[in-house]
Amino acid sequence: MRSFGFPLTAALVLAAALAGCGKSDQASGDGPQASAPDAPAAELSDADKQKLLASLPAPYNQGDLANGKKQFGLCRSCHTIAQGAPNMTGPNLYGVFGRKAGSVDGFNYSEAVKTADFTWNAEHLDEWLARPSTFLPGTKMSFAGLKDPAARRDLIAYLKVETGYKP
Repeated sequence: MRSFGFPLTAALVLAAALAGCGKSDQASGDGPQASAPDAPAAELSDADKQKLLASLPAPYNQGDLANGKKQFGLCRSCHTIAQGAPNMTGPNLYGVFGRKAGSVDGFNYSEAVKTADFTWNAEHLDEWLARPSTFLPGTKMSFAGLKDPAARRDLIAYLKVETGYKP
């Protein structure tokens, strides 16, 4: 039997306790349930990843996760995606969907990103990935862009599945 360690066990006990008393963050309108910030996210099985992929809105539900992972290879030298992983040249992307641009604590953003007035969603990320320098002039991100729309779709689907996105 695999041991998951205390943080995951504690999160599971807390989730069971909340379910047992009929209370949840969603029911109170406070937002989606989440484990403690320091607790590592449970690793999704391939079947769970496919279920999450299928639940995404079009066109991301048609994404190819293997290709998305391959495309993320272009990002890996600057970004991490695991919960609690450090910032690198770029900020950690865990929880990026629904997060205000320029809001990762401790990351030194360009003035353009610090003052950007939007929240990351698939559409903004698609435009950003196509050509960051024209989407948000003044960004420090040196990535030239990902021209192929299918590659961007696959990358966004992969990020949704791997960064804690909840539909």
